[in-house]
Amino acid sequence: MSGTSMTTRAWLLMLPLLAVMIAVIGWPLADTVGLSFTDAKLVGTAGNFVGIDNYVKTLTSSSFQRTLTTTTIFAVISVFAEMILGVLAALLLNQQFYGRTVLRALMILPWALPTVVNATLWRLIYNPEYGALNAALTQIGMLDAYRSWLGEPGTALASLIIADCWKNFPLVALIALAALQAVPRDITAASLVDGAGPFARFRFVILPYLAGPLIVALVLRTIEAFKVFDIIWVMTRGGPANSTRTLSILVYQEAFSFQRAGSGASLALIVTLLVAVLAAVYAMLVRRTAGSTA
Repeated sequence: MSGTSMTTRAWLLMLPLLAVMIAVIGWPLADTVGLSFTDAKLVGTAGNFVGIDNYVKTLTSSSFQRTLTTTTIFAVISVFAEMILGVLAALLLNQQFYGRTVLRALMILPWALPTVVNATLWRLIYNPEYGALNAALTQIGMLDAYRSWLGEPGTALASLIIADCWKNFPLVALIALAALQAVPRDITAASLVDGAGPFARFRFVILPYLAGPLIVALVLRTIEAFKVFDIIWVMTRGGPANSTRTLSILVYQEAFSFQRAGSGASLALIVTLLVAVLAAVYAMLVRRTAGSTA
């Protein structure tokens, strides 16, 4: 079979998938692009053509800039903490000890829980009247009175970051643990014979095997954290005083709460472009890592 006929056959086999993608993704995306150049409302007329006014107003608005800053802070801190906790948990679970299999299974539970369930659980923990966190800190003398952790701008974002880390660090741990299984035992044994300490053994023996998988976990978690919506919406709805409002929540409020479909569409496309840039960085890092290990 010639190369041309094989290519034609491959495209024919992909036609059903391409048709579904065009119907499910292509048409809504094209409609959103067209809507972003109008002043259309969510309910009513189609709206008038306004050109790039929606984009200019969005990019220059103080609310967008504050929300972008909040989103970046949330993504950077939560992903950094998840990477550290995930690697530490993987190193622990890679050791031989009694009950390791049970502990590995238990570690998956936070990640396996639906995000809404996880968010509801943490809302109960942070409850200002009967929350477990207030009770524990009061009993050990670290607090004199109960606090509203999600009701104070100074603590709300940090509380959300803790909840997100608890939910997602097991994913990083599983990826790192799988990579640790590929580390040759003879190399680690040789490093022990050579007198390498724990930090030197991790830096020069283990880390090279973790680098590729951790880059994948890093960028995937960054993309997910950057477009986070559900856990914050359930726990704070972007409050108090918009201190925990992220870009995805701003898109929802603009399009559905304020019913400004045109500006909401432009904001959604801006967020999509930002996520696409992160995805391009992901592809570049993966390609570079694959080339260095080839």
